[in-house]
Formats: sequence, C-alpha cells, structure tokens
Amino acid sequence: MPTITTHDGAQIFYKDWGKGQPIVFHHGWPLSADDWDAQMMFFLRNGYRVIAHDRRGHGRSTQTDGGHEMDTYAADVAALADALDLRNAIHVGHSTGGGEVARYVARHGKGRVAKAVLIGAVPPIMVKSDKNPGGLPMEVFDDFRTQLAANRARFYWDVPIPFYGFNREGVQISEPIRQNWWRQGMMGAINAHYECIKAFSETDFNDDLKAIDVPTLVMHGDDDQIVPIADSGLLSAKILKNSTLKVYPGFPHGMCTTHADVINPDLLAFIKGS
Repeated sequence: MPTITTHDGAQIFYKDWGKGQPIVFHHGWPLSADDWDAQMMFFLRNGYRVIAHDRRGHGRSTQTDGGHEMDTYAADVAALADALDLRNAIHVGHSTGGGEVARYVARHGKGRVAKAVLIGAVPPIMVKSDKNPGGLPMEVFDDFRTQLAANRARFYWDVPIPFYGFNREGVQISEPIRQNWWRQGMMGAINAHYECIKAFSETDFNDDLKAIDVPTLVMHGDDDQIVPIADSGLLSAKILKNSTLKVYPGFPHGMCTTHADVINPDLLAFIKGS
C-alpha cells in the first residue's frame, strides 16, 4: 500500500489516482479515505488527480500512541503534500477533515493551495463556552467518549443513524451505507478515535479561518445533527476573507454520500470557477 512517513515515523496511507489539477480529500471522524468513494470516482472521471489519505490512527495508517490533535494532523498533510509535490491543489474537508483543512491551509498551504472547501465542517469551534455560547455542551462529547470506551462496536452501529439523517420521517435506512460507516470506523484505533473527539470539539480554528485568503466554499446541510450549522458553517463563512456559502435544506451531516448527485456538481462548479 502507498504510504509516506511523517517526522515521528508514522506511516500515512494514501490513494493517488489520475492526472491533472490535484484535489485532496480529508475525511471525517472516525472514518477513512474510503468515505470519499463517490467524490474520488466523480472527479477522476472529470480529469482531475484525486488524493485521499487515512489520518493517523484511522483506516490503514499507523495506530500511533500520540499525535491525535490538529497540529499533528495538519503537519501530516504537509508531509504528504511535500512528498507528492502537490501544487495548485484544492483541499476538501468534511467534518473533522474540515478542521484539518483549515489548519493545514492556514499554516502550511502558502504557495501550494488554490482553493479550499469545508463541508459540514467543525470550525470555528464546536464546544460551548462563554466565548462560544451557541456551541454544544461538553457533556455531549463526554458522552461520546463514554460510549466509545464502553462498546465501540455498538456506538459505531448507532452513530450513522443521525449522521445520515436516517432518523428523519420518510427517510429509509440504507444498511449498506450504515455497514460501510461501521467498517471504516472499526478499522481504526480506539485510542486515536477517543483522543480525536477532543481535537474536533475543542480546537479553536478562528485564527486559522482569519488567515486563509484562498477562495473557500462552505457547504452545510441545515439538518446536520452532528455539526449543527448555526455554530459552524454560518460562522465560518463570515470569518473567512473569501468565502462562498451554500446551505442545503434538509441535508444531513453525511450529505456527500446520501446526496452525492447534488454535492459533486456543486464542487465541480466551484473548482472550475474563477
């Protein structure tokens, strides 16, 4: 399997298909590069070079004892971009991957990044505080940790229901989608997934967003039950210097899978646009 080696010896698995302008996909918690199947195939067929990696501790990458925080995640992406000599790249991040994109572009992307996309992404910061009164209470994330440590397989069987909006009236559960989510989650390391909860919920991306000057598309479903739009996508679009906001009525957190027929053409239009 293709991998690159980071500064601390971690092996980061990646896919790298096609030729043309590179599009780098950053997956959400606790998934892997496989979560981008629908987008990878679409853009490969449209003449782009498509790249996706498994974050450390996730999927096929090294199950490290540490480094499960945003600074290291972004540094790992920088190592990948350097190894593959990625320039004029579009970085697309979903959920936790959106936070990874924000930090990478802000700290490491100068001269390498053409555009960025944040989809159902965690910035500017998820957890509730005096400075962020609209955030989710810490108890929500403590409950995630409790359930994960107690029975990861059970927890990961339940999460896809709100993730894909399968609990909404009139929405039929897709068992293959649910099982694929579970499969990806169970490939990774429980310690990495546990520590990543702090990374995606407590990291403050406000300064990262302010530092990004490349065109950035913010895409968010207004029925996102995992990363509610009011304290994420709507705020990020206001903070970014050069943003375009697209809100999708009724779409869930996992809309790249459930509504790829809508999301992919919108991504392509943004990438092709001036």
